[in-house]
Parts: sequence; structure tokens; C-alpha cells
Amino acid sequence: MESTSGEDAPKRNPLPSALVSNLQSVLAARRPSAAEVSTAATASEAEAEAQEAEASDAPAGDGTPARPIVLLTCAGGIRSAGLAALVDALVAAGRCDVHVCAPESDKQACGHSITIRETIAASSVDFTGAKAFETSGTPVDCVSLALSGRLFPWSSPALVISGINTGSNCGYEMFHSSAIAAAREALVYGVPSIAISLN
Repeated sequence: MESTSGEDAPKRNPLPSALVSNLQSVLAARRPSAAEVSTAATASEAEAEAQEAEASDAPAGDGTPARPIVLLTCAGGIRSAGLAALVDALVAAGRCDVHVCAPESDKQACGHSITIRETIAASSVDFTGAKAFETSGTPVDCVSLALSGRLFPWSSPALVISGINTGSNCGYEMFHSSAIAAAREALVYGVPSIAISLN
């Protein structure tokens, strides 16, 4: 009789089989067919890039920009390294219009606090490739102000990204994380959002 050692025994997948099956079918649906791959390979890259550049700069028929708008905020403040890295990466990718509204100073761990009994000041800031404002408010104030239409000409971004936060946003820390709170505020407005953290 043959026995299997611990190394040779198959490992159990801790995920439910229905979830794994669903993920596999979604990923399979995203893969291009062989015909799509060969058609794409025969197209001239220069021609495709030229068409994409024209389409990204031209507004759609209803006056909205052709590229999606992404709003960024950061609990670490407008001068945080995480926000700068995120802006640089998104601008370099060139797939979206980047707008920034972030606190003028570090406002980490202030949760979902908002400014009351004070006027929130906002001023324009230079960010290469992005239109940006810094405010005297919290990250939640920044998202609320940006989505109100008072700072930017658009009605609603396609996505709000809060980060990149230097702390952790996991477990109990999510209750006092202002990065999570800023993303949550966007959800209150019905805008998809994500909070990004290094830890």
C-alpha cells in the first residue's frame, strides 16, 4: 500500500468551489478569442495610438469628456508622497482625466469627521497633468466639496480613489481611517470608490 507524504498530498482550496468556478468563468470571458488576438496583432500600433489620442481628447456628443474622470484625495494631505505617486501613475497611463482635491495638511485617523461652524477654504494647486485643489477641511470634506460641483466643471467622476495612505486600513483601523471615510463619502453620493493603503 502506498502512502502519500504531506508534501505530495494535494492541497485543499479554502475557497468555496462555487466561488472559484464563478471567478474562472469571469476570467475566461475576459480572455480574447484566437480570432480577436490575430486581428489585433495585424492592426498597426501607430494607427491605433493615433485614433486613441484623438478619441481621448474629443468630447462625446453630449459634451462629456471621452476619457473617464477620476477624483483623487489623500488623508496624508496634498503634498503626501502616496498621492503624488498615484497622480504620476494615472497621468502617465493617460487613460483618464485626473482631478485632485485633498487636505492642505495631514488629516489621517480623523474618521468620517466633517468641518462645521467654519468656512472651508479651497485653493488651486499645481500638479503636473491634473487639476488640483487643496482645502482646509478633512478628506470627507474634500470629497463632498469636489462632488458638489463647486470646484470642477463635471457632474460626477467615474471613480474616486482615496490614497495612497501610509497607514493601515484593515480591521478595527477602518473605523478611524479617514482614507476609508473619504471613499465611503463618495459611495454616499453614489460614486464608485476605493481606498488604497501601503500597509
